[in-house]
Amino acid sequence: MRKIILFDLDGTLIESGEGIINSLKYAFQKMEREVPSSEELRVFIGPPLLEQFMSYANFDLEEATQAVDYYHSRYKPIGLFEASPYKGIGDMLKELQQEGYELAVASSKPEELVKSALSHFKLSDYFTEIVGSSGELRTKGLVIEEALSRLSADKYQDKIIMVGDKEHDVLGAREESLDCLSVLYGYGTIDELEAVSPFKIVKSVKDLRNELIIF
Repeated sequence: MRKIILFDLDGTLIESGEGIINSLKYAFQKMEREVPSSEELRVFIGPPLLEQFMSYANFDLEEATQAVDYYHSRYKPIGLFEASPYKGIGDMLKELQQEGYELAVASSKPEELVKSALSHFKLSDYFTEIVGSSGELRTKGLVIEEALSRLSADKYQDKIIMVGDKEHDVLGAREESLDCLSVLYGYGTIDELEAVSPFKIVKSVKDLRNELIIF
């Protein structure tokens, strides 16, 4: 039986909040809107940006699309690299790979940026597939579905789990009949995660490793 682990990126593999928040502030400034605090902007980390600009900031579709463009104009050349892998992530991925687990990334971030970030932080080689949002892949469930397709995975025959830090990771996995192991060291709160009932919640990279190595 194949054992497959799908990882979210932001807040799960990489501590990327600084670059995301700085780029969000830039986008709000360019839109001539009041700039939320750094703490308030944490809700943007993880979910699709367009959706968050519309639901959180009450932008209409045209405004949200423009805000996303402004965001990326700063994030792509600068913000993407205002980040770092969580301590212990590289060692954990290496161990899991050596133990025969198939690893993949399923992120709501645009795929080109996911690949650029993983390459920059020298994590790409641990993953069989790297999938991000693109075209019609706008929800976490669709990104996960695409990752499973590229892996030629059978969710009823293979053993598969999703790892993420936000509620949409749990809900997206559930759409694909998968369990999600949630991490509390990222950007989701305990209340947010408990409300959607993931398979388990772990507090640290060490705890995550201990759960996955016996998966």
